[in-house]
Amino acid sequence: MSSIITLLIISLLVLLPLHLEAISSCNESCRTLNDCEGQLICIKGKCDDDPDIGTKICDGGGGSGGGSCKSSGTLICKGKSFPKFKCSPPITSSTPAKLTNNDFSEGGDGGAPSQCDERFHSNTERVVALSTGWYNDGSRCGKIIKITATNGRSTTAKVVDQCDSQNGCDAEHAGQPPCKNNIVDGSNAVWSALGLDTDLGVVDVTWSMASNNNVYALKHYT
Repeated sequence: MSSIITLLIISLLVLLPLHLEAISSCNESCRTLNDCEGQLICIKGKCDDDPDIGTKICDGGGGSGGGSCKSSGTLICKGKSFPKFKCSPPITSSTPAKLTNNDFSEGGDGGAPSQCDERFHSNTERVVALSTGWYNDGSRCGKIIKITATNGRSTTAKVVDQCDSQNGCDAEHAGQPPCKNNIVDGSNAVWSALGLDTDLGVVDVTWSMASNNNVYALKHYT
């Protein structure tokens, strides 16, 4: 009987490390996608940020397991101090955000043409700008996101610009201060599709990357 118990203990001791290694953090070893915790994926044998969803956990950009998204400094604009951010909260299947309103047409709120395509866009187009961290150096340019309002209505929109969380208060940004790090800046058409009044200014929404993104973009935005 004692020999059986001994064997069981040995078996548990052998299996326990394997179980612990199954969930790895930033830069820890991995073999499959499921070996990494949260939104991390296995890249070249180590758990790292997922480039497809733009997580910035391992590089200190915020989110679970990698510290919080902290301000990278301040910018004085019209006598007021505004925080600057290089990062945004981690992206999930339902990412909380603040929806603001932007005129993407020439002479509108954005000042310069949209960064993604160097074009102005009509207010009838469902287009958005994302905070710097979510914009992720333009990796989401042309991508379609799904936005859901608290009234239950949802719509899709194409990412065409950055809502700059680092710079502002100049002609390029139409004199506006830096964006907060959790902004989805939507055109009038986005607000209308969500059944929202632009006079509200800022509303709570959630957003995510649309499924079958490339196919959807070709079908609805070309």
